[in-house]
Amino acid sequence: MSYQFCTVERDGPLTLVTINRPEVMNAVHPPANHELAEVFDAFAADPDQWVAIITGAGDKAFCAGNDLKATAAAGRAGQSQPKSGFGGLTARFDLDKPVIAAVNGLAMGGGFEIALACDLIIADERAVFALPEPRVGLAALASGLHRLPRTIGEKQAMGMILTGRRVPAAEGQALGFVNAVAPAGTTVDVARQWAAQILECSPMSVRASKDAVQRTMTESSVEAALAHQMNYPGIQALFASADLIEGPRAFAEKRSPRWQGK
Repeated sequence: MSYQFCTVERDGPLTLVTINRPEVMNAVHPPANHELAEVFDAFAADPDQWVAIITGAGDKAFCAGNDLKATAAAGRAGQSQPKSGFGGLTARFDLDKPVIAAVNGLAMGGGFEIALACDLIIADERAVFALPEPRVGLAALASGLHRLPRTIGEKQAMGMILTGRRVPAAEGQALGFVNAVAPAGTTVDVARQWAAQILECSPMSVRASKDAVQRTMTESSVEAALAHQMNYPGIQALFASADLIEGPRAFAEKRSPRWQGK
């Protein structure tokens, strides 16, 4: 299927999504939001796709956030957003498959929020991150105000949020929201390397682990999480899966496991 505002490539169980609006620094407007929502709906529903990478076209921007010119032109009536949020990801809380952000340049506002909604962030050494909404009379309401403090702590997050300051990739890694900094121009390649390591693991184990980590964040304590984890859907699916049998069997037979993802 072809798309107007993004491209989608599939390489075995890996899906690569590229926001394709380089003429506006890959800023996202409502039609692009809905298109990306469709892309990630399809990824979530496809049993043969296990990991996704999202990046931006060109070498200047991952995503410059909300397309403010389109916002101004459309007015309030043209600001519909999919239920899954900005970029089809920021309010998507039921996706158990890993998504990696390959941040190849600027990640501003909603672009940074898309990256924060992913499970891993791989950043080009030239990448820059910010939530600059207060500088234009807005607020980072597509989850940035909620995810950034949970990721790097309240005080460091407030330092970014209240000033709208730009943070380079190396500082992002030091703060804890960037997993790895890639040499210039190699961000997608490095993200593919991380994806390859994930794909060596059981998809069912990966999904169960992601489910448990996300649900633990809402538990009152580690004790409560341990008490409840066997009721988590991802954990239950793992224990009902063929992969649970295949992993130990492959180890005993001294061969590589043949994961089924079910």
